[in-house]
Amino acid sequence: MSLLRWPRTMFLRITLILLAGLALAQGLTYVFIVSERDEAAFGLMMGYLERDVASSVALLDRLPANERPQWLARLDRRSYRFELREGDPGHKPDSALSQRIADVFETAIGKAYPVHAYAVPGHEDRVQAQVQLGDGKPVTIDLRPSSLPISPWLPAVLAVQLALLGACTWYAVRLATRPLARLAAASNRLGPDLNTDHLPEDGPLEVAQAARAFNAMQARIGGYMTERTHILAAISHDLQTPITRMRMRADMLDDPVQRDKMNRDLAEMQTLVRDGIAYARTLHGAAELPCRLDLDSLLESVVQDYRDSGQDVTLAGRANCAVTTRPQALKRILNNLVDNGLKYAGPVALTVASDGGGGGVAIIVRDFGAGIPDQQLDKVFEPFYRLETSRNRDTGGTGLGLAIARQLATTLPATLELNNHAEGGLQARLVLTEASNTMQK
Repeated sequence: MSLLRWPRTMFLRITLILLAGLALAQGLTYVFIVSERDEAAFGLMMGYLERDVASSVALLDRLPANERPQWLARLDRRSYRFELREGDPGHKPDSALSQRIADVFETAIGKAYPVHAYAVPGHEDRVQAQVQLGDGKPVTIDLRPSSLPISPWLPAVLAVQLALLGACTWYAVRLATRPLARLAAASNRLGPDLNTDHLPEDGPLEVAQAARAFNAMQARIGGYMTERTHILAAISHDLQTPITRMRMRADMLDDPVQRDKMNRDLAEMQTLVRDGIAYARTLHGAAELPCRLDLDSLLESVVQDYRDSGQDVTLAGRANCAVTTRPQALKRILNNLVDNGLKYAGPVALTVASDGGGGGVAIIVRDFGAGIPDQQLDKVFEPFYRLETSRNRDTGGTGLGLAIARQLATTLPATLELNNHAEGGLQARLVLTEASNTMQK
């Protein structure tokens, strides 16, 4: 696995790219400054050599031999010095700079004095020029090229510039990506009731346009969903009267067999209408205000209600936590899951456990029936979808129970999934996410 992992957020990616570019630009600036100073230093050194070295050699030549050592310190410069001795062993200049320095020595001094310039090991581009004075005494000029020193404040200034540019980059990237993060957060908060707060329509023109478009989309979708609910409610209300009349007429039938068949059909129609409007009204599940409650008490209450009615429902485990959730929506989800298990498979067992370190609480509702095919585990959450082989259709049902449960789960917030238990039976796993629960200390 690579030690350097590319960040996943756009904020960090853009920030790193810009900071890397700025750091590279600052580094190149520093390199160019140093290179320019070196070129300037060498140019000055060459020009100075041509004027100063010849006059210094001439001065030493005119001085008495016993006074020459006293003048050496006065003639020395930062990059070269004079020595009253023969030079060190050397070789022919092997670099462009050393060859250039040797040529300058020979040009400046060679017209008046015998001179021999050569490269000497021990320093890059080090050159010595051995000169023979008029009295035959040797003088060696030892030159070691050096660049002009960098001011101590220059790296600090470049670092401050880089820090200022980095801060400006961070602010600019944050200004550009914050609307995207705000838009994503608003989309995640957009629940089935579509009652999330509108995005502020301020900031730059593009951001304001995106926020305005999102708010308009939310309003349109909310209008469509409200209209759907009203239509279903109106249909349900209008169907009650003809169903009641048909039931009264069915009761007047002389044939008891036909009367029973008619009443069963009418009861099924009435159940279908009632479940249809119930499914539509689950969109208002988030309209219920969340409150803080003890999860164990709520589960024990649900299970006890079934036991009081003679149903075989058990509860195992404890959550030992308080949750902030919508209690009526949560109870309705549990009732739908338990009713499903009782209707199709007999006994039902509820188990409460931690969500495997995810910070949530899992409520598992398991029956002990035959289960359902794996390929249909997701399809049973679709509205009006009914199994015809693994479940007995004569027991009734409209195929809306699980659809209502999953839609309500999104309002808690929670996740709901089905899977077949390894030891047989079907289990529903309802996980109250970390955002909806707070473990007691």
